[in-house]
Order: sequence, then C-alpha cells, then structure tokens
Amino acid sequence: MSILAELQRRFGDAVVETHDHRGDPTAVVARDALLAVLAHCRDDAALAFDVLMDLTAVDYLKFPGREDGPRFEVVYHLYSLAHNHRLRLKVRIDEDDPNVPSAVALWPIANWLEREVWDMFGVRFEGHPDLRRLLMYEEFVGHPLRKDYPINRRQPLIGPAS
Repeated sequence: MSILAELQRRFGDAVVETHDHRGDPTAVVARDALLAVLAHCRDDAALAFDVLMDLTAVDYLKFPGREDGPRFEVVYHLYSLAHNHRLRLKVRIDEDDPNVPSAVALWPIANWLEREVWDMFGVRFEGHPDLRRLLMYEEFVGHPLRKDYPINRRQPLIGPAS
C-alpha cells in the first residue's frame, strides 16, 4: 500500500488532498488531525518517518488561483531512514487564525524550525515550549517573509536594548 493510500485509509476525510510529483508524495491534512497524522507517520512501522527534515511555511497572498483559499500552508518534510522514503505533509491555515499544534513533542528539532516560521511568517505553534523570535530581535515589528510586509519599511538592524 502506498504512503498516501495508507494515510487516506487511516485518517479518511482528515486527508484533504493528495498528489505525487516525481515520486514525492504530498498530503494536505486538516489542522485538527495534524498531530495524529504526524505521530502515525513517525510511529507506524510501515512508514517509520523518524526524521523531520524541514518545516516551513508558504504565504499565498495574491497567488494566482489561491485568492479564495487559506493564506498560509505549513509544510513538513519527513524522511524514513529505514525505508528511504519521503513525505511532504501540508496543513492550510487562514490569515485570521494562523495557529497549528507544535510538533516538538514528536521531533525535538521542530523547536527551532517552528521558531523560525513564527519569526518570519507569524504562524503560532500551540504548545511550543519557547516560542520566541529566532532570527529577528524581540522588538522587531512584523514578520518579514509575509507577502504584505512593507518592502520599504526600515527598522534598526539591532534591538533597542543594544
């Protein structure tokens, strides 16, 4: 059974969409099922996704064809050392509620990856043990990788406490 078929069998309608591009399977899952899907991907012996390779976000503001959909996607790139296979999991979130559950309890490396996504995109990770800025200083206003961040905004490159 393929990875995507297994996820659809196990989680049903919580798997919103699937596709495979050049051998890389991708599943879009509902936010309320995200932690269960991630835990299953890690713990199921047939999947065994023991590595969270990357976690990032995409801002689709004004993206052609996505005007009416959720603004953000949080993207998890998983890898299985045992089976040498990969999976891309996505969760779509609205601009007015940019929150997803934290994956730190599943993969400790998610700590820094989630902090980076919070810092750059403003997506909050509920249950994160230390959600604070990682790349920008604490007093920095805004989230610079959002498509609506003013390109001409000027802020000090160091924090005011310096």
